[in-house]
Amino acid sequence: MYKLIRRYLRRVDGGYLALCAVCSALSILVLVSIGQTQLGSNSKASVQLLSTLFGLLLAVVFSTVDYRALARAWPLHGTAAWGIVLPTLFLHNFRAGFVTIGYDAGGTSNYSWYRVGGMTFQPAELAKISFILTFALHISRVRDHINRPKTLLLLLAHLLAPAAVIHLQGDDGTALVFLGVGLIMLYAGGLSHWLVGGGLAAAVGGAAALLALRPGILKGYQFKRILAVLTPDDPALADIAYQQNKGAMAIGTGGLTGQGLFDGEPIFVPNAWNDFVFAYTANVLGFVGAAAVLVLLAALCLRTLNTARSAPDALGSHICVGVFAALFLQTVINLGMNLQVLPVIGVTLPFFSAGGSSALMMYLCVGIVLSVRAHSRTDRNPAEEFLA
Repeated sequence: MYKLIRRYLRRVDGGYLALCAVCSALSILVLVSIGQTQLGSNSKASVQLLSTLFGLLLAVVFSTVDYRALARAWPLHGTAAWGIVLPTLFLHNFRAGFVTIGYDAGGTSNYSWYRVGGMTFQPAELAKISFILTFALHISRVRDHINRPKTLLLLLAHLLAPAAVIHLQGDDGTALVFLGVGLIMLYAGGLSHWLVGGGLAAAVGGAAALLALRPGILKGYQFKRILAVLTPDDPALADIAYQQNKGAMAIGTGGLTGQGLFDGEPIFVPNAWNDFVFAYTANVLGFVGAAAVLVLLAALCLRTLNTARSAPDALGSHICVGVFAALFLQTVINLGMNLQVLPVIGVTLPFFSAGGSSALMMYLCVGIVLSVRAHSRTDRNPAEEFLA
């Protein structure tokens, strides 16, 4: 059995899977600390542990499935993913038995969640994976003429439609991640540098004009969060800036090795288990712990790009670029929130922030990347290699 497992891990890049497992292990350790110092319960850590174990199983299963078959099955996973996203546009905190559709998990106007019993699930995470698969398939089929106007318009429609749906849900952070992932995939797919530069300039100019003509397009709390980054010491924004100020204080006082996971007195950071888990980690584990988080996530990003480079076809390469983009953008945005250089928009830190649905979806992405890696080494199915 040991030889079979070792052969399998070697075939599907066991080092990549090990990096993910180390990230999750560190996350669970930090969540246990948060449970003891802030929550008085290890429920967050327990959910993360169960989600990680199930996620690892899903990653192994998906690594044995041909990624090309997964992409071609877009009518199935696309219908399933968006079929559970769309009801949240119309139903807000609607209870149907033990299920709540359009659950407002954060106390804002973000109705993008389902609540099942005592657990919550964000369907946009599943939709993100479906989007990466379908958009990669679309780009791979038109990559030879991607800069033609008709082709590009259809690709932009494919990108903007799901981002608009997520925006209407009220989850602008995830909508921005969708847009970023799609744009990076387009650029990697051969989009002209001139079109990229022109598009970015038009987007910035259009956004500025829109805000000038319709300043009310941003919700009150969203505008205040932007101001809180620009003027964090403004007394009028004390409530809005409180979380980020505490996060910055936690990072700044961590020192080299931190306050200690279980025997120190960490600085209180609101919702430290979610968006600000990096700030809490930097406080209890210091520079060493914060650097470890950054190194692990950077290694995952680089390894994903390496798999994209060695993929056996354009489809596999575009899928891995999409997964890389999601990892990279979520990491950069979350760190920007923690360091007070970006407003708080509800983007979690991959593998580290508490959340069962987020952890499961990340491991689904891992499984698909492993599938690309396995098929770049052999034409034989990894499951057959495991049993050979």
